[in-house]
This record gives sequence, C-alpha cells and structure tokens, in this order.
Amino acid sequence: MQTSEAGNRKPRRAAPAGFTLLELLVVMAIVAMASAGVGLAMRDTGQVQLERDGERLTALLESARAQSRVLGVPVHWRATEAGFQFDGLPNSDLPSAWLDTDTAVVPKPGARTAVTLLLGPEPIIGPQDLVLVSRSQPGKSVRLASDGVRPFAVQAELP
Repeated sequence: MQTSEAGNRKPRRAAPAGFTLLELLVVMAIVAMASAGVGLAMRDTGQVQLERDGERLTALLESARAQSRVLGVPVHWRATEAGFQFDGLPNSDLPSAWLDTDTAVVPKPGARTAVTLLLGPEPIIGPQDLVLVSRSQPGKSVRLASDGVRPFAVQAELP
C-alpha cells in the first residue's frame, strides 16, 4: 500500500485512456476538409473546360449582339476549323479562338453549311442554339441557346 508523506495529497490517478470529444471533433473536421478537397480536385476537367468555353462564348455573343444593335449592322457568328469568327463588325477586337484547343462546334443534324448565328441588329433575333463538344471525349458537350429575346446561356446537355 502506498503512503504519502505528511501534508501531501493522495496520489493522482492516471487519466482514463481514450480521446476527448474536442479531439474527435478536430480530427473529423480535418477529414471532412481533406475529402472536400479531393472531391473538388477530381472534377471532370473535360466538362469543366467545355463549360468555361461556353460561358466565354456566351459573353462574346452578347457583346457582339450589343455592338450590332449600336452600329445598326448585321453581325454573324460562324464556327471555323480553328475556332470561330464574327462577321460584320468593323475593327472588332473580339477573340476568335477557343480557350481549349479540344473544343469544337457540332453542326445540327442534316445541316449542309457550317454553324452560323445571326446576332442582330434587330433586338429580337429568333431562337438560336449551338452545341460545343470535346474532340477527344465525344460524350462531353454543352449547349448554348437563346430564345431570341433573352441573352445566350449555357444549358446542361443531356446524354
């Protein structure tokens, strides 16, 4: 039996084995952040690139549409082998290449000509759409569309 010297307290017992609730919460938070980071890193880059090109093209189409209305000249957008082109805008600084060289435009079934869009000068242009695809991953696509009144927008392409 252990005895203590005069004036000393009882000997301390050892702490119970295990983790405290705070330690468990900290570990769970770290695991949650790590799994969220892995989930974001594993996004499909092919689809993300197409969406990025689609968002950029919608902004360019709306810019060309606004310029067409201001200048009062018809503006056409057309897909080319290397990218796209805006016809009808004098001294245009709009880009003509995709962000990702893997991006292409799919012609509509039965179409005999290249994909073209009329962007103005009328405020109502009629419904128009086009589909962007990945050349290396044919299953990846995004659709850009406008009802002719509202701006062009990227829409999810259903498989």
